[in-house]
Amino acid sequence: MTAAARKIELVGRALDRLSPLEKSCTLCPRDCRVDRTAGAGGVCRTGGLASVSHALLHFGEEPVISGRSGSGTIFFTGCNLKCLFCQNYQLSWLLEGRPVSDEDLAAMMLDLQARGARNINLVSPSHVALPILRALRLALEGGLALPLVWNSNGYDGLEVIRALEGIVDIYLPDLKYHSAGLSGRYSAAPDYFEKASQAVKEMSLQQPALDIGPDGTARRGLIVRHLILPGAVEDTLLLLDWVGRNLSPFIGLSLMSQYHPCFRAPEEIQRGVAADEYRRAADAALALGLEQLFLQPQAFQADEHLMPDFRKEKPFRWK
Repeated sequence: MTAAARKIELVGRALDRLSPLEKSCTLCPRDCRVDRTAGAGGVCRTGGLASVSHALLHFGEEPVISGRSGSGTIFFTGCNLKCLFCQNYQLSWLLEGRPVSDEDLAAMMLDLQARGARNINLVSPSHVALPILRALRLALEGGLALPLVWNSNGYDGLEVIRALEGIVDIYLPDLKYHSAGLSGRYSAAPDYFEKASQAVKEMSLQQPALDIGPDGTARRGLIVRHLILPGAVEDTLLLLDWVGRNLSPFIGLSLMSQYHPCFRAPEEIQRGVAADEYRRAADAALALGLEQLFLQPQAFQADEHLMPDFRKEKPFRWK
């Protein structure tokens, strides 16, 4: 059996396993139990189809994801978490995109492959797992042969992540908070760490080592992202300690300093991350001795290319 045929088989099994959850939706930890097949609903305000803002070559991800020719990135609208400070609020909160059929979504994947993408990078996929799987089956049948990147906020349903084993090649989740107080205040999800840590541990079991090919891009593995919040370095240190004690030492960790107050960010985080805050976090991350560590000290000045405007045809200003 070819690799593509094996993936098609696994996608079919995942759809059989997860599709019954859609009519009383428990696909993510929100457990809204709305009938997604009857129309948009729940925290994500999404129905049975995926909604897409942009499908483009992305050059601003970690170097092992973007490579030289770009990551084939599909930005979905809607979100099951909705952080108050989200830099992609035009998509997560305002739902600025268009519903697409499974066939259209599959065509986007194949078009990105034809344009030289190193992978297919699904941004905010947690709430649209089913249309993604349906489209992926069509794309695989049409010749898709790129690694699949699950680029999520980390607030993923454990059942969904288990069903994705053998389908997702690279997991790229956020691990946003350790504190229930912070996650409750900023994302209305006091159970964030409880649920996200379970999902990320499962990702680490499936993909325990970041495998980088001769061209410098990842072929499989796990990269955990953490965005440092101003005034919350102690929470970051607790989170990093958990990573070191619970995940494979051969994963990647991306420690991000690019926080910029957006949308409804409360007063106490209406500033960027200070250099000393990032230094404390970076020192703790280095002490973990992980196989791959991605640092981002240059983002202290909030480079413009990190602040997208999805109302434009080209939302990023690459340097």
